[in-house]
Amino acid sequence: MRRRASTHLEYHLLVLVTLALVAFGLVMVYSASSARALLGADDPAYYLKRQALYAVAGLVALVLLSRTDYRCLRHAAGPLLLASFVLLVAVLAIGTAVNGARRWIPLGTLTFQPSELAKLALALWTAGLLARRPAPQTLSELVRPIGLVVGAACALILVEPDLGSALAIAIMGAAILLVAGTPVRTLAAGSGITGMLVLAAIWLEPYRRERIFSFIDPWHDPQGAGFQSVQAMIALGSGGIFGVGLGESVQKIYYLPEASTDMIFAIVGEELGLVGVLAVIGAFALFAYAGLNIALRCRDPFGKRLAAGLTALVCGQAAVNVSAVMGLAPLTGVPLPFVSYGGSSLVVGLASVGILLNIAVNHGVAAVSEVPDRRRRNSRSRPARARGRGSAQVARRERRVRVQR
Repeated sequence: MRRRASTHLEYHLLVLVTLALVAFGLVMVYSASSARALLGADDPAYYLKRQALYAVAGLVALVLLSRTDYRCLRHAAGPLLLASFVLLVAVLAIGTAVNGARRWIPLGTLTFQPSELAKLALALWTAGLLARRPAPQTLSELVRPIGLVVGAACALILVEPDLGSALAIAIMGAAILLVAGTPVRTLAAGSGITGMLVLAAIWLEPYRRERIFSFIDPWHDPQGAGFQSVQAMIALGSGGIFGVGLGESVQKIYYLPEASTDMIFAIVGEELGLVGVLAVIGAFALFAYAGLNIALRCRDPFGKRLAAGLTALVCGQAAVNVSAVMGLAPLTGVPLPFVSYGGSSLVVGLASVGILLNIAVNHGVAAVSEVPDRRRRNSRSRPARARGRGSAQVARRERRVRVQR
């Protein structure tokens, strides 16, 4: 019964935190984009309407996947991964270029980001593979086939270029491997090689080098490479403890680039202050607590690895985004899950939550089914104990009679 109560707690905690973040994200997207939408599209709610449409689609996916046995997704991992690779190649040829990057495939008035689908596909494929075979123990075992497949996907994503999504995939893969039983020293060696490749990718792209240099000293070029970081710091500092008030941000009016997407956390800090910032961080901490507890309590190897990977995917992206906005890490273009404007990220994120909820439900059913078994075992053992006590009483009576005689 204790396990059942814990499972219910994790389930409801995930639902409440996710819905709260989505609702909060709609409010902040409207606040951060209304001025720009009014000037560009004559409709202050233009971005809000689009985000609400994506939110409805994501919630439908959440409900459907929460009612679908997650074990069935093992069969869809291969085709989904193949489709992701095809789309990652296609986006380089037919993708829409925005700020020099080709990350989106146009679908009429909407757009789709293949890297978001690749994250979910890689989580399913890696979890399914490690549920069938032992976890890699050496670096050579880690490279084949997980390193090759994940590395190929990250290479295609880096060509777009999109360093943030590649970093999120690396965090997710490391979490799945750790839960599966890969030694820390092997993960450290793999992380070292990955870090060297990331440094090479940064050095080969001039804009990435500028971001690294601006991260080290953003005030060296506050009107150039360090402009975004400096404006984010100004926004966070202007908010104080309680903020300047919802909708009263100044930085969002063309001072802070990407105010409604990658840098929306800075607008949260400006309008809602330290209180709002801590509330958002606390929400993701609760999400991590619930997701990791689901992973630790799940006895199915596939479910355990998948729950850990999806939790790390959501919370890892949140940690990278918050760190970048606060100046603790270089800017990588990672959105804040459920809060930043972006359809593909929101839909895939809510779909991931639906899978987590189904893992929690199936684990809860398994835990409850064990209770009658224990009761039956206890009931079978009681007659034996009763017979044992009765025999002892008879023996004591016989001894008394012999003594009296």
